[in-house]
Amino acid sequence: MHVPSPRGSRRFLLAALLAVALPQGAVMADTPLSIPIHQHVLGNGLRVLLSPDRTVPVVAISVYYDVGSRVEQRGRSGFAHLFEHMMFQGSASVGKAEHFQYVNNRGGTCNGTTSEDRTNYFETLPSSELELGLWLEADRMRSLAITAENFENQRQTVMEERRQSYENRPYALSFLRINELAFQGYFPYEHSTIGDMNDLQAAPLEAVQEFFRNYYAPNNAILALVGDIDVDATLRLVEKHFGTIAPHATPSFDDPPLAPQGAERSESMPDALAQLPGMHVAYHVPAMRHPDHYALELLGTVLGDGESSRLYQELVKERELVQDMSVGTDNRRGPDLFSFFMVLAQGKTGAEVRTHVDRQIEDVIRSGVTPRELEKAKNRTRASFIFRLQTNLQRAMRLTESWMYWGDPRLLLSEIDRYEAVTNEDVKRVAGRYLVRTNRTILDVVPTPPQEDAAAPAAP
Repeated sequence: MHVPSPRGSRRFLLAALLAVALPQGAVMADTPLSIPIHQHVLGNGLRVLLSPDRTVPVVAISVYYDVGSRVEQRGRSGFAHLFEHMMFQGSASVGKAEHFQYVNNRGGTCNGTTSEDRTNYFETLPSSELELGLWLEADRMRSLAITAENFENQRQTVMEERRQSYENRPYALSFLRINELAFQGYFPYEHSTIGDMNDLQAAPLEAVQEFFRNYYAPNNAILALVGDIDVDATLRLVEKHFGTIAPHATPSFDDPPLAPQGAERSESMPDALAQLPGMHVAYHVPAMRHPDHYALELLGTVLGDGESSRLYQELVKERELVQDMSVGTDNRRGPDLFSFFMVLAQGKTGAEVRTHVDRQIEDVIRSGVTPRELEKAKNRTRASFIFRLQTNLQRAMRLTESWMYWGDPRLLLSEIDRYEAVTNEDVKRVAGRYLVRTNRTILDVVPTPPQEDAAAPAAP
C-alpha cells in the first residue's frame, strides 16, 4: 500500500523545497529559498533527519523501517504488512488502539503503510505535541505487545483486508497475478505485500515475534522530523526517548539475481467481478535511479498520462477500444516493471488493443517522441515533483526514502536535473532496449459471470 501524494496549498519554487543535506552537526545559513536538512546518527544506530520549517505550527514525524515484503521468506509472506497492523496494538506504556486516541485527541493524524521496499509509520501533530509523537514511536519500537491475542486479532484483520481489497474487487487479483507471472522465480517481488492467505493462516506466533526482533531495531530505522521544530531542542528529545533503545543485529538482504526473460509470457485470467475485459502488459526495466529509468518514466507520460497522451487519444477517444488506462513504471527499489493496465470496451479483446499499443511503441523506437511531447512530459514531471514536496509529511517521506534506498537524502536534489537531461535519443534507446516482446508478460482479464446453480428450479 502506497501513500497517496496530497497536494498542499503553499506555493514553493523548487529551490525552496530542496536544500543540500549538511554534515552531522552543521548548520546552514538561512536563505529565502531553502529548507535546511540536518542528518544525525544516535549511538544505537538510529538515523535522524531534521528539516525545520516554521511556516505553520505543525510537525510531521515519520519512522521508516528497512523492511518490506521483499525480505520475506517463502511460506512467511505477509509479515511486513501484518506488522503495520500490529504496531497499533499497544506497547509497554500504551494500550491497544490508544496510539490513535492520543494523536487524534491532540488534533493530529497518524497511520502506517507497507510496500515491497519499506514500512513506515507517521504522525502529523501540532508542534507543541512533538514530544508526544516521539514518545509513542519510541515506546512501540522498544516494547511492542506481540501477544497471542493481538496476533490472532490482527491476523484475522489482515485476512479480511485481503478479502475486501482484492478478492471482492474487480481486477484486483490480476494486479497480484501479473507480478507473479513477470517475476516468477524472483520471490522478493513475485509475491504480494498483503500476503498469501495460507501463509497467514499457518503463521505461528513465535515466527512473528522473531520477525519483530529481526527488523524493528533502531539501527534498521530512520526517524524524520519536518516542520515547526528547533534542531537542538528536538535532538535532545530524540536522544531522551530513543537513545536508550538497544540496537541488535538485523538480517542482511541478499538480493537474488533476476534471470533475464527470453520469451514472451502470456496468460488469461477469469474474473467473475469484472464487467469489462482488462489487459496487463509488463516489461522488465531497471530499478529506480538507474539512468535509463528517467527516460522510461517520461516515455510512460507521453504514452499514457492524461487525456492528451498518445494512447488515450487513440484508444479511448478515437477508436473507443478502451474505457480506462494507466501506463508507466512501477517504481521499485529493485528490478522494476514498465506496466500497462487497461479496462477495455465491451466486446474488445486484449489482442486487438495490443496491435495499436505495439504500433505506438514501434513508432517511438523508430522516430522517438516530438519535442513538444518531451517538453510536456518534463513539465508534468516537474510539477508533480514539486507538488509532492509541499507538505511536511511528503517531504519527510521522500527524503527518508532517498536516504534509506540510496544512502543519501541529498540525492533527491538531483532528481529534476536527471529528468531534464533526458533527450529524444534516450527515449528511443530505452524503448528499443526494454519494450520488446521477448521481455514482456501479458495477462488478459476475462469477465466470467458466476455459473448458475444447475440444481436450481426453473423459473415458472
